[in-house]
Amino acid sequence: MKLQQLRYLHEVARNALNITNAADALYTSQPGVSKQIQLFEEELGLQIFQRNGKRLTGITEPGAKILALAAKVMLDVDNIKRVGDEFSNVETGALTIATTHTQARYKLPSVVKAFMTDYPHVKLNIHQGNPSQVAEQVASGDADIGIATEYISDYENLLCLPCYQWNRCVVVPHGHPLLLDGTLTLAKLAAYPLITYDFGFTGGTLVSKTFSDAGLSPNVVLTAIDADVIKTYVTLGLGVGLLANMAYDPERDANLAMVDVRHLFPDSTTYIGVRKDAFLRGYMYGFIELIAPHFNRKTINEALKIGA
Repeated sequence: MKLQQLRYLHEVARNALNITNAADALYTSQPGVSKQIQLFEEELGLQIFQRNGKRLTGITEPGAKILALAAKVMLDVDNIKRVGDEFSNVETGALTIATTHTQARYKLPSVVKAFMTDYPHVKLNIHQGNPSQVAEQVASGDADIGIATEYISDYENLLCLPCYQWNRCVVVPHGHPLLLDGTLTLAKLAAYPLITYDFGFTGGTLVSKTFSDAGLSPNVVLTAIDADVIKTYVTLGLGVGLLANMAYDPERDANLAMVDVRHLFPDSTTYIGVRKDAFLRGYMYGFIELIAPHFNRKTINEALKIGA
């Protein structure tokens, strides 16, 4: 059994059983990957993958357990490298953040600027996705830190730290009847065509539940993952926009009127997620503290021990 074979197995699983893509990611040949997997299976005396000819079609029951252990081994190898780098290359490294568009576009710019000033030799990567994709990237080790609302707190192998709370606003063209109708209520809002986030994004489930609890069914005519897209279609007169209040800028969005609706919806919490078993480099603690100053290295480590 070789570490290289475990790496090949892990990469094949990460690439949805596509050996060619796994080989490309490993900078090696497809026949080489296939051969090493075959040798590994022969050594264990069992099949890890189900096959149809030469194509992998599934994972066997023992294979699922082996792949889970291989993933842990790969994480431990990565942690060992991080420990070495922490003491030999303190100022250098890479940090991958997985987050949603709203966080990346409206919350993170000032944090990223400060981080790049404090850690100029650290390469920063930002991956965008919906909250479940963000959580998956952190859980699999593809991202070091995840920042998202809702789903990220549901993953058992992630430590989730409450970062900050936020609420929502409604945006409409100036002169819209909604602006002349007194205090905005859920019933009034439900009477208009609504343009908002996909309910898999940015607290959308909470919005849906709030309407449902009030016995209302909002007339959602268009959903998007991007607040700027929502505002564009509101400008075209296609509906009333419901989005995160952080996504409205009085100067940039001067063509739209904004109504704060925090009285209609509960606050949503944005979480920072890290793997409980990951080794955090010093600059990773630094990034977390920049976006959530109430957490420092000591409080994060204490939370990791509790979550272990």
